[in-house]
Amino acid sequence: MEDGARLILRTSAGLREKEKVLILVDRDTRTLGEAFLAAARSLGTDPVMLEILPREADGAEPPELVATAMESADLILLATRKSLTHTHARRQANRAGARVISIPGITEDMLASGGLSADWGEIHELVRRVARRVRNASQLRLSSASGTDLSFSVEGRDWIAEDTGLCSRRGAFTTLPAGELFIAPVEGTAEGRLVADVYFDEPLLEPATATLRDGHAIRIVGASKAVHTMNLGGRDGRTLGRFGFGLNARARASGPQPEAEKALGCASLGFGDNVAIGGRLASGVRVECILSEVSVEVDGKPVVEKGHLVG
Repeated sequence: MEDGARLILRTSAGLREKEKVLILVDRDTRTLGEAFLAAARSLGTDPVMLEILPREADGAEPPELVATAMESADLILLATRKSLTHTHARRQANRAGARVISIPGITEDMLASGGLSADWGEIHELVRRVARRVRNASQLRLSSASGTDLSFSVEGRDWIAEDTGLCSRRGAFTTLPAGELFIAPVEGTAEGRLVADVYFDEPLLEPATATLRDGHAIRIVGASKAVHTMNLGGRDGRTLGRFGFGLNARARASGPQPEAEKALGCASLGFGDNVAIGGRLASGVRVECILSEVSVEVDGKPVVEKGHLVG
């Protein structure tokens, strides 16, 4: 784990000697924090680790004393079970100039040999290279070993290529694992069958199937929790609003959701809200699903084929 922690500090954070490093953990991630603590010391810093009580939900604020400490750090590692990504404390630390790396749901496996053990400089170059290949695309087709056959338009929409894991500039922020290229499909254009075999608002034991027509999921089988959440957003809550595919070869489809969606060979799709990534949906809900062993064609040209990157 210490080797994985050191790789993150070197290639994601660009850690420099004598920088002020703050590692934030809870009781479930203390061992992981200690790996980062040892790695940061080995790179010439005098780091501090703070342990907080586990938060009850993603986005819950850390204690005020911790938030104050975050503002004086050069680099902050948020290695807690629940996400602190969307907190005022994190945003305020960034505004104060701190670099922040958020790793919600971090596990020992992810750090030792999974999606967190990637070289983030290499991931950055790969994401940017593939982004150049799909720039100005019009039509996308997605298929998978489990039976997906779905097409939709992305004409006029911009691919988001910022999920590279690099966090070396003052005030920068990233979440890890990273390595996904994503976009907001044109609303109302998705047609076909979607078969999720990894995740559909919850981990799946059996594949779940959605039939899409005019951009909306008109029938879903095997994902009752997802259906309930989507219905809360009305028609827009059942509209395909996000598509992405993973490029991180170290990430595993069998890992937690934040790792699986970044895995090479996996694709993730979201229903509902997509305004933040350039779409028009503001339904108040967002439901995500993940597929493995996918093939992705952009304007008829294969980019991923049966889970492997083409070219």
